[in-house]
Amino acid sequence: MSNTGRVGIGVIGAGMISDQYLSNLTRYPDTEVVAIGDVNTERAAAQAAKYGIARSGDAASVLADDDVEIVVNLTLPAAHVEVSTAALNAGKHVWSEKPIGIDRDAAKSLVDLAAERGLLLGVAPDTVLGPGWQTAKRAIESGAIGTPLTATTAFQSQGPDWFHPDPEFLFAKGAGPLFDVGPYYLTALMYLLGPIEKVFAMGTRAQDVRTIRTGPRAGTQFPVEVPTHLSVVSTFTEGPTASSLMSCDTALFRHGVFEINGTEGTLVLGDPNYFGGTALKIYRPMDKIVLPVQQNADDLAEQGPLTGRGVGALCMARTIRGAELHVATGDIGYHVLDAMTSIEESAARNTFVDVASTVNPVPSLPVDFDPYVATVGSVAVG
Repeated sequence: MSNTGRVGIGVIGAGMISDQYLSNLTRYPDTEVVAIGDVNTERAAAQAAKYGIARSGDAASVLADDDVEIVVNLTLPAAHVEVSTAALNAGKHVWSEKPIGIDRDAAKSLVDLAAERGLLLGVAPDTVLGPGWQTAKRAIESGAIGTPLTATTAFQSQGPDWFHPDPEFLFAKGAGPLFDVGPYYLTALMYLLGPIEKVFAMGTRAQDVRTIRTGPRAGTQFPVEVPTHLSVVSTFTEGPTASSLMSCDTALFRHGVFEINGTEGTLVLGDPNYFGGTALKIYRPMDKIVLPVQQNADDLAEQGPLTGRGVGALCMARTIRGAELHVATGDIGYHVLDAMTSIEESAARNTFVDVASTVNPVPSLPVDFDPYVATVGSVAVG
């Protein structure tokens, strides 16, 4: 295996999310997807054929592949730590879908193992590496809204059982709205406002049993193991506070409420499940009140090309080749898991819970960052 040229990628997990990753990782000029594995080897073979990937098989075949430098772990949340640990022990760098794991101790052991082996560990979501969130971060750092004070976020729907053909895992321990969608919002809040210090949450569950609504198993019932509606208050070590709604129990579908209030304005962003492509706006305090209230906003133009899932693995790949772009780290993934577990504990105890972990300030990507420009030369396999 060459340590120059394009970086070899091996994907483990050929489910729904793999299409989004593969459509990007096969187009980025600095990465080469060389193998894909899944417990269902036929599904892995189908994805290999669809995206022109040379080899397919099971997870073990990906780990044994000498041309794989980074393993992209797209397995179910309950298997994330096990698969990532195996990849690190095989000498591979790891990019994992969120969350890093579903157990604090196991996830911390994973972070420690990567450090011990001198390997990179990255954890989704990498949406914060998209132009929308990068632009917003630079605006806050420049003082565009003054000192950040508070944030408001919300996502709500009837739940993924209305569109996913196999939704059981999304309502099992380690999932639910907190662990499934929450990482997007909590990671973005942490990215913009700094590490989370403590949390308070109240959680409810509208149904103990849900029904699959689509696909060949429509009508099948399954148990709900986690809260499906949470109201969360978070405080940050730098001073701001945030109020967040996370729900799969509402008739109203509403995603992408994300606002940062500062001493000199309010920054309105898009859905942190996306990389950008929505209008960023800054609302300024009014000099006088005129009824009915009508406010104009300043548009904030996004800087950089729109990216997609897999850009975090690309940043790892460029870092392996000598750049310093790995910012969606395992430490951040662990801090977000720690915060989510603390939220879960708070909802059960009805009290504030301290978040024990912390992270250093997260740097922005360079303004000229472009995933579609080759920086590491041609592929070298074999």
